[in-house]
Amino acid sequence: MDDMRDKSTGPADSEIRKVVTQRSKDGQLPCAQAFAAAGELGVAPAVIGRYADEMELRLVKCQLGLFGYQPEKKIVEPRNPVEPEMKTDIMAGLESGKLPCATAWRIADRLGLRKMAVSGACETLEIRIKPCQLGAF
Repeated sequence: MDDMRDKSTGPADSEIRKVVTQRSKDGQLPCAQAFAAAGELGVAPAVIGRYADEMELRLVKCQLGLFGYQPEKKIVEPRNPVEPEMKTDIMAGLESGKLPCATAWRIADRLGLRKMAVSGACETLEIRIKPCQLGAF
């Protein structure tokens, strides 16, 4: 795991594991807690995702509503209608026909909307969101 951090400036492996463990419960790490851990430690969210995977923690409660909910895996609902400005932003942000999770977050922030509003628009437009910032998909 040491290869996941900058050895000269990044947090120690044990510190990352400690924070991830503190933010997890019952073998699960919610997306929001993973991002909080990344912010606390000053590392990329993908680092936390890799640690969660190695620690056999299940990532749950995606902030875009795409995975980790019970009893259904996803809770995102199509958004009708899709506002023209949001559609323009989504289409402009596509990479290989998919919208990166980080781009979806930026669109939501720019438009002052919840993240699930953007994922709902993507559902309506039949656009997949990928890749996940935590590496879940």
